[in-house]
Amino acid sequence: MNCFSSARMQKSNKATFVANQYLSKDNLWHFMRFKRSFSRLTFSILICCVLFPVFVSAQLNDTIAEPQKVHSPRKASIYSAVLPGLGQAYNRKYWKIPILYGGFGALYYITSENTKEYRKFLEAYRYVANKDTVPINNDYVGRYNEQQLLSGKNLYRRNLEIGYILAGVLYLINILDASVDAHLFDYDIGENLSLKVEPALLHDPLAARKVSGLALTLKF
Repeated sequence: MNCFSSARMQKSNKATFVANQYLSKDNLWHFMRFKRSFSRLTFSILICCVLFPVFVSAQLNDTIAEPQKVHSPRKASIYSAVLPGLGQAYNRKYWKIPILYGGFGALYYITSENTKEYRKFLEAYRYVANKDTVPINNDYVGRYNEQQLLSGKNLYRRNLEIGYILAGVLYLINILDASVDAHLFDYDIGENLSLKVEPALLHDPLAARKVSGLALTLKF
């Protein structure tokens, strides 16, 4: 009986030890699992804390519109000063470029012809005024007298000066036109802007009657 009880107690103690050992291993496994889960959660939170400001900043940059680039009158003026017509191209007024160079071309042709005539009259005048006898290849010498040669020389010299002045004026107009167009480049003219001129009956307070006239209506 005592042997049987002793064996039974030993078996019970062994079972208790195994159960306790199993429970301790099970708790350790749960603890390690919890530790790994906690580490992953902590790492995820850190990643979110780092990436969230970057994401918000990117979203703000996408939602905030970029400032509209202003068309620069200064650039247009400089471009036209460096090369006439370049400012008009910057303002996208390409149709003005042929007109501009047509004007410069006409002035160049007129100035070139006046230069030839001026030099020819000047050469003939000097030849006649100095009473040279050396043959010269200038048909104005025998065609005009000294006074006529002097008048012709002065006439073509004045034409030359006017041509240079007109070329300078055209050059300044080219710069001014580019600057004005650049100022008006972003100017918004709405569809509501209109100007009407139509006949109307107006009241004349002096004559105390209706008189015909024109009504000017500006809508904006």
